[in-house]
Amino acid sequence: MSVLDEIVAGVRLDLERRETQVPLAEVRAALADVDPVRDPMPALRAPGSSVIAEVKRRSPSKGHLADIPDPASLAVAYAAGGAAAISVLTEERRFGGSLDDLRAVRRAVETPLLRKDFVVESYQVVEARAAGADLVLLIVAALDDDTLRRLHDEARELGLTVLVEVHDEAEVERAVALGAELVGVNARNLKTLDVDPDAFGRLAPLVPSDRVLVAESGISDETDVERYVAEGARAVLVGEALVKDGAPREAVARMTGVLP
Repeated sequence: MSVLDEIVAGVRLDLERRETQVPLAEVRAALADVDPVRDPMPALRAPGSSVIAEVKRRSPSKGHLADIPDPASLAVAYAAGGAAAISVLTEERRFGGSLDDLRAVRRAVETPLLRKDFVVESYQVVEARAAGADLVLLIVAALDDDTLRRLHDEARELGLTVLVEVHDEAEVERAVALGAELVGVNARNLKTLDVDPDAFGRLAPLVPSDRVLVAESGISDETDVERYVAEGARAVLVGEALVKDGAPREAVARMTGVLP
C-alpha cells in the first residue's frame, strides 16, 4: 500500500464518522447561509506570480512543522502580504488540520480559500463549500476517471474553483482531458513522498497555455519562485516555508509579483 493509499484509507474512516454525525442533507442545508463564492482566477491570471499561502501544521514527509494555535491570525498575515488565495489543510491524521481551521480562517479574511484535503466523495465537496471554501483540491492520483469528473462537475456546480493536482505525464493528460482550468504540478509524489525538483519543468509544456499552472512543493524562497515562473507557473502554493518563517506577511510579499 502506498503512502497515498494509507492517507486515503484514514480519510475515508474520518469521513464515515462525519457523515454519521452530520447527514449530507444537513450539510447541504447549511449552504444557504454561506457567503457568495469568491473567484480566485482573476488574481491567479494577473501578471506576475501569485501565492497560494498554506496553513499547515505538519506533513507525512516532514512531520511537525509549526504550532499554529490561531490559524486565523496566520491567514490575516498571509492576506496582508498579498496572497491571492489561502490554502487550509483540513486532513486530520497526517496533517493535523480540521474544518474548524477553515471556518476560523473564513471568518478572518476575505481572500479566496482552498480546502486542501484528499477529496474522494461528494460529501467532502459539499462540506467544503458549507465551511466557506472557494476552491477545492482534487488529486488525480487518488481518483479514477469517473470519480474525478463527477467530483469536478459537482464542485463547479457549487461555484467552486477546482485545483486539479498532477504528478506525472499520465496525470497531466487526464487533467487536460477533464478541462481543468487550474492545474497544480506537485513535485512531491504522494505515493512515495519522493520529490522531483524537475517535475514542473518537464510537465508544464504538456498543459495548454490557456490553463493556469500552479507549482507545488519544494518552494523555499523567491529564488524558487523565479525558477517556476520562468518554467510557466502563474502561481505557487507554499506551506512549509511560510509557517516556519517568523514573518509570513513579508515572505508572501517577496514571493508575489515575480515576472518571467
